[in-house]
Amino acid sequence: MFGLIPKEEKFFVLFKGMARNIVLGAELLKDMLDNFHDPVASQRKIKDVEHQGDALTHDIIKKLNKSFVTPLDREDIYALSAALDDILDLIDASAQRVVMYNVEKPTPEAKELAFIILKSCQTIEKAVALLGGRLEPISEYCVEVNALENEVDRVCREAVSRLFDEEKDPIQLIKWKEIYETLERATDKCEDAANILESVVVKNA
Repeated sequence: MFGLIPKEEKFFVLFKGMARNIVLGAELLKDMLDNFHDPVASQRKIKDVEHQGDALTHDIIKKLNKSFVTPLDREDIYALSAALDDILDLIDASAQRVVMYNVEKPTPEAKELAFIILKSCQTIEKAVALLGGRLEPISEYCVEVNALENEVDRVCREAVSRLFDEEKDPIQLIKWKEIYETLERATDKCEDAANILESVVVKNA
């Protein structure tokens, strides 16, 4: 299929594939925490998606190294692929911690964080879909991602505060604090991706 696509368009096809894959990972994480039937099986599915993400990242870097002319600045292509890959890595890391720490039941705050992560990833996907076309609307999606990241900061602060107020078992406190912070870092990476996309708009609009 790629042989029929002009060279400069291939990067955009690969980025769209990465963005779709990240949304799939976020959907699986949300489902894992909302329907806590078999977290081990859910985590395996997320790991499979993460491996697919690694393969797409590898394809982009390989194409970048072989391309003489690129549709965006090389450093932007590399930075965006790395940021998108990091989002999926942290979704996977969050799921891993839930399994590794033998979580008995997800907290309402963890479910809320997973929901906002999914919204952030969906917004990133909408922004990435515009690459190769009119870039100006990307900025609106970047503002939305920044707002969602601020919301996650608030939820995470309140969740950690409640932990210290209510959790009597120090081991549980340490486990949940790390899970919350890993979930929060996933949205930090969404914000990183949004900042790179905004830079692309400024340079190319």
